[in-house]
Amino acid sequence: MGGSGDAGMRISGLVAKSYGWISNNIFRIEKPYSCLYYIIEPVDWSIKWDGKYITENLINLGMIRARTTATHLGIRNQIIHFGSVNTFLTSKGFKEVHNSNNTILTWFHVVPDDPRISFVKEAQKYVDVVHTASTSTREKLVEMGIPDEKIVVVPLGVDLNAFKPAPVEEKQKIREEIGIPNDKIVIGSFQKDGAGWGNGLEPKLVKGPDIFVKAVDELIKEYDIFVLLLGPARGYVKRELEKRDIPYKHIFLKNYLEIPKYYNVLDLYLVTSREEGGPKAVLEAMATGIPIVSTKVGMAPEIIKDGYNGFLADVEDVEMLTEKARKILDDGNMAKKMTENALETIRDYSWEKITKRYYAEIYSSLLEE
Repeated sequence: MGGSGDAGMRISGLVAKSYGWISNNIFRIEKPYSCLYYIIEPVDWSIKWDGKYITENLINLGMIRARTTATHLGIRNQIIHFGSVNTFLTSKGFKEVHNSNNTILTWFHVVPDDPRISFVKEAQKYVDVVHTASTSTREKLVEMGIPDEKIVVVPLGVDLNAFKPAPVEEKQKIREEIGIPNDKIVIGSFQKDGAGWGNGLEPKLVKGPDIFVKAVDELIKEYDIFVLLLGPARGYVKRELEKRDIPYKHIFLKNYLEIPKYYNVLDLYLVTSREEGGPKAVLEAMATGIPIVSTKVGMAPEIIKDGYNGFLADVEDVEMLTEKARKILDDGNMAKKMTENALETIRDYSWEKITKRYYAEIYSSLLEE
């Protein structure tokens, strides 16, 4: 007969076997990786929706399991994609990721006075791939010391099921609903262009809110203009429009998928930024059939063919912005043809097609390691 010592040995043996199974099957390093974790910013803003569309399409296309999360902590043996520089770099340094993971960092645009740039050379050693959406940003990243071979350019996408043209009757109905007369020429600006997440009275000059106001101020001398603003932190633009007696309406939306409704009341969309990663507004305006004039920032010069599917202007060139805007407002047939061409162009930027590029040009190489 075995005594209590035998029972103890049997229990110890079972525990050892169980621990061995756990360590071999949970904590072991497995490749190819089983899941992609896309790190989003805690606020309900642009990066969250990028992550949502990318991860959902990866799953739907059967490419890899994927999910969004606001933290990298506790993740082991996976692919971690930091969806923006804000999710990876801080004013004190960069996030430390467990070395069993492969790491991707998306950096949309470079602001010259960003103090976090000082950490870039050291941080990039711990990043496997640096992704950006435009060749102009790629060039700036190389200048900062990131090896060219580590950088991959894949543009942003747009939800073509949500962003699409509306019938004229629906456009008029939406205008009436939000109190915009149908005889007004409505110019849109839907980006966050104030500092912080409060009122935004201090301008975020990289987004060009001062240029936007100057351009509209020129156009209202010749046209019956009404400005529609969406997004948070628009205090600076609102204040400057009020100074000039330019009529406007500001709507703060909580749901990104409400935005297409408001594109459809516009006659023209202006992008007046000095630096951009996207901007998404280029894709969204084109997808909803709204004529666009954009400064030569971010993806805009790679998507817009000047005079074919939109217009381009030099950064800070108010005269060129307003000249291109006049061409659209004065020639309805040209504007119509331009939007038709834009709708053709935008087919290549559906989130499904763009996600396939993310997989082919970024994720697949890490899965094969």
